[in-house]
Amino acid sequence: MPTLEALIAIPAIFLLGGLVKGVAGIGLPTVAIALMAVFIGLKEGIALMVVPTLATNIWQALSGGRLRDILQRFWSLLIAAALGAWLGAGILAGADAMMLAALLGGLLCLYSAISLAAPPVPSPGRAEGWLSPIVGAVSGLIGGMTGSYSVPGVLYLQALRLGRDLLVQTLGVVFVVFTFSLGAGLTRHGLMSPTIALLSVAATIPALAGMAAGQQLRRRLSEEAFRQIFFVVLFALGAWLMARPLIG
Repeated sequence: MPTLEALIAIPAIFLLGGLVKGVAGIGLPTVAIALMAVFIGLKEGIALMVVPTLATNIWQALSGGRLRDILQRFWSLLIAAALGAWLGAGILAGADAMMLAALLGGLLCLYSAISLAAPPVPSPGRAEGWLSPIVGAVSGLIGGMTGSYSVPGVLYLQALRLGRDLLVQTLGVVFVVFTFSLGAGLTRHGLMSPTIALLSVAATIPALAGMAAGQQLRRRLSEEAFRQIFFVVLFALGAWLMARPLIG
């Protein structure tokens, strides 16, 4: 059973994660899992993230009118991501959570540093056909172990220069497929207990409330300033996760 501290922390974490997603359009799984890895535990945090991630991305995947185009273009990436997530969940079940949290911290630092530096990344061009399933599999595997699909998955999709609306819908589709497969893998390996599943459903409420508040806040904030603050804080959180095994 979760502790009283966990029951207090979970809705606060998902409210914050939803707020970030509402303002920036991304960040709910990244923020929530990173914080839960610190306060609750990585394995429990990834399992808790399943229902809120599905709930907040299904509408994103279905809105935009380009679903058929996305499925036709990225079907190999989606299948590979699903398989990778399933395998990653199996590794997560038997691995040391502290070391995987450190791996997550390294990925967050890398993702933040690249996003802050914004280096010119060349488009894959003709290599997209064979590169997409490789990126999907690697991202799915890493995501299954750490809960984060950002490296290299999100960075790869950003490099395709899809345009904002198409990118947002494509990310929604990818996250839905990845999260559904991850949830199935977690259930298969006993990490999605009835209690965790119930808490995951309940966590959807503060996540959606945070998203609604973030969408209202977006109109009053400089998106670029928020983005800079977000990635600086994310880098610091990632550095803390990496340092925890060393400082005990």
